[in-house]
Amino acid sequence: MPTFKYTAKTEQSQTVAGKIVAENNKVVIEELRKRKLTIITLSEVKESSPSKFKSKGSKVKGEEIVIFARQLATMVDAGIPILQAINALKDQVTHVGFQKILGNVESDIQHGSSLSAAFAKHPITFDTLFVSMVRVGETGGVLSAILDRVATYMEKTLKLKRKVKSALVYPAVVVSMAIIITTVLLVKVVPTFAGIYSSFGSKLPAMTQMLLTISNILKKDLIFVIIAIGAIVFALKKWHGTDKGALAIDGFLLKMPIFGELLRKFSISRFTRTLATLVQSGVPILESLDIVGKTIGNRVLELVVQDVKNSVREGQSIAAPLNKSGVFPPMVTRMIAIGEKSGQLEKMLLKISEFYDDQVDASVDALTSIIEPLIIGILGIIIGFIVIALFLPIISITQLVK
Repeated sequence: MPTFKYTAKTEQSQTVAGKIVAENNKVVIEELRKRKLTIITLSEVKESSPSKFKSKGSKVKGEEIVIFARQLATMVDAGIPILQAINALKDQVTHVGFQKILGNVESDIQHGSSLSAAFAKHPITFDTLFVSMVRVGETGGVLSAILDRVATYMEKTLKLKRKVKSALVYPAVVVSMAIIITTVLLVKVVPTFAGIYSSFGSKLPAMTQMLLTISNILKKDLIFVIIAIGAIVFALKKWHGTDKGALAIDGFLLKMPIFGELLRKFSISRFTRTLATLVQSGVPILESLDIVGKTIGNRVLELVVQDVKNSVREGQSIAAPLNKSGVFPPMVTRMIAIGEKSGQLEKMLLKISEFYDDQVDASVDALTSIIEPLIIGILGIIIGFIVIALFLPIISITQLVK
């Protein structure tokens, strides 16, 4: 709703000024007359403030936003006005970028903006889910409870993300180290042996010849190999930015052995928890599904959520399109169907998310126990191949001498 700025005189002929948020100027005039004020000037406040542009915001850690939401919820629950609460929290935030964002939010509120509208101008820091839930909290007069719920949701989501990252980062680091060590051996160590072998004047074994060929290619064209790898990664990222590319890559990730199952469980947990939190907070189901689609982080699942949204719009169930997609296990779709029929959808969704949180924990533990010996075994085979290939000609020459 628009904000109107006024100046008026009281019955004691004192001049007063202020702002009122109302549907139109007629409502403002009636309100001022009720207060027994004589209007001098009345004008609508234009959307102009220090943060009138929709900034992309500054990347703030999720943990800091969780703490901010918790503290704001406590202060609002204690009856502290929003403006004072934001001002107090701004002064104690250590992240410089977050401080500036809260300063802009404070300024917007001073100029008559709602809290949700002020947050919406910083979409990287405060995502669609956060803004939508705050808007519902403002409308329903339950802002402190909603902020607390947002913080709880974010804490659980961040905890789950950390588990998945830890499962993926460890093998990535070990594989990277293996590639670096192997490259150093091929570029620095193998050429030293090549000089020794050239003095033998005999045909080298096939393994040694292959190793020397790989070493020569890397030694001469290492920079081009690195550039080629970089170009492939860049091209894949650009392709992922397209609908077709995102669908292909995200679909491949879900079908990957070992990792795909982990990502699927994580996505199901996130889908059910996000939808449960939004519906529980009073966000309309269609808007909730729209937010879930934007925040789920996988194009394949985003299309599934779009099908669910279309189904609900036509008066159909949520469970049917989920079951048809083939991404969600039968247990999940049946529990959601039961929740819809019994009117306990949020409860069922939360039960599913808690179950899959445990499943992610188990998968991470299993993945760690499988990946470690697997990588060590692969690394052992590579290093063993290099060592055997290097010493095979020397062993052959020794046997001939004997």
